[in-house]
Amino acid sequence: MNNILQLKGRFDQRPNSSRPGSPKLPKGKNVKSSHLKALAEQLQNILSYWQKNTDIKGALVSVHYKHVVAKSNRIQAILAEGGKSPAESIRGAKFVWEKDRDGRTIQKHVFTHFVKLETLKKSIELLEKAAMVLETQYRGNLTSEECAKIANKKEIFHDEIMSKSAFLKIIVDGNYVERFDIDRADEEITQDSIITIYQTGVETKELLEKFGIHIVDDRIINKTTLRLTPDEAKLLYNHASYLVAMSLTDFAEISRDDISDEVKEWDDDTRLIPKPSIEPVIGVIDTQFNENVYFKDWVDYTNMLDENIPLSKEDYKHGTAVSYIIVDGPQGNPDLDDGCGRFRVRHFGVATHNGFSSFAVLRLIRDIVAKNRDIKVWNLSLGSKLEIKPNFISPEAAELDRIQSEYDVIFVVAGTNVPKGVDGKNMKIGSPADSLNSLVVNSVDFKGKSASYTRSGPVLSFFHKPDLSYYGGDGNRMNEKIAVCCDDMGAAYVSGTSFAAPWVSRKLAYLIHIMGLSRELAKALLIDSAAKWDRKDDISHRVGYGILPKHIRDIIHSPDDEIRFLMMGASEEYETYTYNLPVPVVNNAHPFYAKATLVYFPQCNRNQGVDYTSTEMDIHFGRIVIDKKNKTTIKSIDNNKQSEEGLITLYEEDARRMYRKWDNVKHISEKIKDRAVPRKAYDSGSWGLSIKTKERTTAKTKEPLQFGVVVTLKEMNGVNRIDDFVKMCMARGWLVNKLDVQNQIDVYMKAEEEITFE
Repeated sequence: MNNILQLKGRFDQRPNSSRPGSPKLPKGKNVKSSHLKALAEQLQNILSYWQKNTDIKGALVSVHYKHVVAKSNRIQAILAEGGKSPAESIRGAKFVWEKDRDGRTIQKHVFTHFVKLETLKKSIELLEKAAMVLETQYRGNLTSEECAKIANKKEIFHDEIMSKSAFLKIIVDGNYVERFDIDRADEEITQDSIITIYQTGVETKELLEKFGIHIVDDRIINKTTLRLTPDEAKLLYNHASYLVAMSLTDFAEISRDDISDEVKEWDDDTRLIPKPSIEPVIGVIDTQFNENVYFKDWVDYTNMLDENIPLSKEDYKHGTAVSYIIVDGPQGNPDLDDGCGRFRVRHFGVATHNGFSSFAVLRLIRDIVAKNRDIKVWNLSLGSKLEIKPNFISPEAAELDRIQSEYDVIFVVAGTNVPKGVDGKNMKIGSPADSLNSLVVNSVDFKGKSASYTRSGPVLSFFHKPDLSYYGGDGNRMNEKIAVCCDDMGAAYVSGTSFAAPWVSRKLAYLIHIMGLSRELAKALLIDSAAKWDRKDDISHRVGYGILPKHIRDIIHSPDDEIRFLMMGASEEYETYTYNLPVPVVNNAHPFYAKATLVYFPQCNRNQGVDYTSTEMDIHFGRIVIDKKNKTTIKSIDNNKQSEEGLITLYEEDARRMYRKWDNVKHISEKIKDRAVPRKAYDSGSWGLSIKTKERTTAKTKEPLQFGVVVTLKEMNGVNRIDDFVKMCMARGWLVNKLDVQNQIDVYMKAEEEITFE
């Protein structure tokens, strides 16, 4: 087998040199004055409402688009305040599904803005003026051809009531906007709830007091997310349902895993375990830990619950079983021996087996991570029995994403289970498995089939979740389940996504601590290893990118006919790129199939609803082509045409479907065919990698955003060409590091040694 290579070298950076031209209508589209008048009338009604209702010192306006729209196709003139973009006033985003005239269901974007009343008046005026121009100069209807003539200065636009720029922006806005409205939440609240309200011109506590709701700071997170009793929630819904962006029940009943009552006594040899030394530490956030088990010395346990909360025997089983797998799982499950050794655990008990307050756990997790900065991998096998919502991320998942964006850590999260007695065929995963930055794990049985209890994604109707699957047991017999230690009685047999996740945590911690990889590269390598060459999109969203190999050697090595290399970089400008990747050439062709996996940890904003991730990284990987004008481009292996000049812009739905636009994991791969045809080698003989970075907001993220890329080249004729590749890389100035396991272990042990100064 070949070692994995790590290439270190310089990525070039360049800003986006393209500038948007004059606004134009898409080909074949037209805008009528009657539509602009209708939009103006809708805004007038909204203005009248907010002139009478002054509680929020402004206006909430929902913009309903005709379909899912790209950032560039959202309103530019309507609701613009001063010189600011309307995007800056967005307070929330969601999807709705509505039928068109032909009865087809169309997915549509809805954005909620918070603006001043003066902004509404100005927008109404602009719409009315544009409608007047249409009627006086264009017979009440402007076509895309006529719009292009105005934009390209082929037709003189002269009107005293508005400028050409304002007119074209209003026309294009009118083409994409279906209507304006004040959207209101409509839910029956019967339990304590976590409710997120739109950010307005009034501080949250002051605003709630206007409706008779008095809460303390301890019940507010991130200024707009709060915990309300049923009576308080009813007051809010009765007086200001327009304020509610999202809500869900606070008490999360735990998604139950199957822990059998059947116990088998441990062999004496199985219970033998050495004292812990300098092994890596994995953090576990779960139910409580039983300190009577044989591996107790390997676990540093803290009960985070109030000491007055009574605990029963059942409250210890789940958490103890999870920590057992991390510490000594291969001992009781030799068929799942992963070659990773043992790990120490720092275990935090935040729940009982009956369930937990989501709000309380939200506050605990950040505090736990902040005080344990040496831990890089956290295992979270708690999950809600309830399904995720289609239009927003759960508060727990949002907090995990925020923590992972701010701290250099990664969470491994169980994909949650179907409750017993429930038909789970189409049941969505439960929180916090909707965390996008986390590595979410579903379960398969020992034959590699999706387990009967697994639930499905996607998240926000788009994001791939789970990320991958692993063996979590399924069936009624002992040999079909995972053996764990829950107490000092013997081996119990369990199944569930909770017991698939810790096996993945072990591998992730091995890659980060022992192999020295960043969390971006470690996550990318696991996903790339799960996504086999014959992978097809998991339309059920139950397995993810694939099933992770059992043994770590199959992750940190590649077959003799494959060259796998890792690259780490940071996006500082619009494009981060290199055109300097040598791929061996045989008879003027590259005899390789290629695949690549990109991972990054973007900032996320739950208040933006379905537009949750703030950063898009668009990957282009393939052969370098230099045209007659000496222009260099990358012929990407997935034929990615996004951001290329001179091409028609893709519809947002197509960009998301074809190229996973806005997803923080990108996996692109060529298909292996029966008849292998080597790729033509162009003049340079080089391949290139380009990462184009876009932001949802107008202001770019200040800090450079790290990314990790895993590339695999498979030789079509089974020839091992890794030595040729290494020599060519070194000749091109790349520093090539072979990830040798023994060397990395030696480095880790040396780094962990305690030095005593005399």
